[in-house]
Amino acid sequence: MHKYTTNSLEIKNAIQYCDFMKTYEEINNKIESGSAVVLTADEVIDYVDKKGLDEAANEIDVVTTATFGPMCSSGCFLNFGHSKPKMRMTEVWLDDVMAYAGIAAVDVYLGATQLRYNDPANMNYPGDFLFGGGHVIEKLVAGKEVQLFALSYGTDEYPLKELRTYITIDDLNQAIMTNPRNCYQNYNVAINCSEKPIYTYLGKLKPNMKNLTYCSAGQLSPLLNDPYYKTIGVGSSVWLAGAHGHVYSEGTQHASACERTENGVPSEGAGTLALTGNMKEMDPEFVRGVSFKGYGASLALGVGIPIPILNKEILKYCTVKNSEIYASVIDYSSTYPAREGDIVCKLSYEQLRSEEVEINGKKVKSTSLSSYSKALKIAELLKDEIKKGDFALSKPYKMLPVNQGMQPLNIKKQGGAK
Repeated sequence: MHKYTTNSLEIKNAIQYCDFMKTYEEINNKIESGSAVVLTADEVIDYVDKKGLDEAANEIDVVTTATFGPMCSSGCFLNFGHSKPKMRMTEVWLDDVMAYAGIAAVDVYLGATQLRYNDPANMNYPGDFLFGGGHVIEKLVAGKEVQLFALSYGTDEYPLKELRTYITIDDLNQAIMTNPRNCYQNYNVAINCSEKPIYTYLGKLKPNMKNLTYCSAGQLSPLLNDPYYKTIGVGSSVWLAGAHGHVYSEGTQHASACERTENGVPSEGAGTLALTGNMKEMDPEFVRGVSFKGYGASLALGVGIPIPILNKEILKYCTVKNSEIYASVIDYSSTYPAREGDIVCKLSYEQLRSEEVEINGKKVKSTSLSSYSKALKIAELLKDEIKKGDFALSKPYKMLPVNQGMQPLNIKKQGGAK
């Protein structure tokens, strides 16, 4: 049986101190000289089994981790440049998807889940949500043409009140992907215990527990290989859909004070990352708009993060296996929407990846929204870049909080009364 422990102040303090075998500078010097030993999180498991932890920690410099899947809390800042005559854009649509224009004259933020104007949404349930912000972002990264339509109230220095034109990413001064919440450390497994089908951001769930869905790269996933955020922090270098980006903050809903197994791995959502990178450097293979029937539009994104092997403790975390990572199965027909805490059971990613699991004596089909093959490809691409000396590591200038909870939104009357 697997045992569960909760995070404590003692754990938090203990993990901040250890004897370092290597430094970031030493590893980056080896990367620059082309002598760094780099393995993917998939390869390192067998390597450590054969070599032993001590010898492997001396040899290995970097382990590459990766994930590819829907990341709803994503978007981008765009700068269009000034038209002639000039315009202070107050309402902006890109291929009929509204962008937020409350920033400056020609800056906007386009969110991945924003729907196209007049999309019927769920008026005819379940809606198809065929096009949204994530699809516009995909088109821009792919170099395709997008229609820009803007309105303004007009001012003395910005007299133009209406504009319609067509742009590609090359016409933009800046296109900066800025994502408040990516790379969930772990996540729910969704199931439906009711007698009717339901449609969620984890896909369609059939009634009476006929299927379940999950979304994680498991043993390849970045924060599952660094459960206490010893190397991934604010300022860490990341491979963001092919661009060289970085972590700019803890992600929204970062909730690290959670139930963990004895190896430190959370069995619930836990940590998240806020990521940014230059869209002009991205590979369209790893930026894809997606539609969830009955739920909405989103963006599937590929992320790779290198973990420097500073000591054998860090390497030990990188040997985590799918059989050692557990996720909570939640009933999305009742427990999840009601914000209740009950779980159906816990399953390992080894069980989930077998495509059929058993819950309470019932066989249930298991499907992943995260692509393990894409994640493995990203880990290999990042490995190659590091070995060629094209990708250096950055030491975080601020570590992610290890024992942080998350506040719910309690609906109250004015003055604080519930």
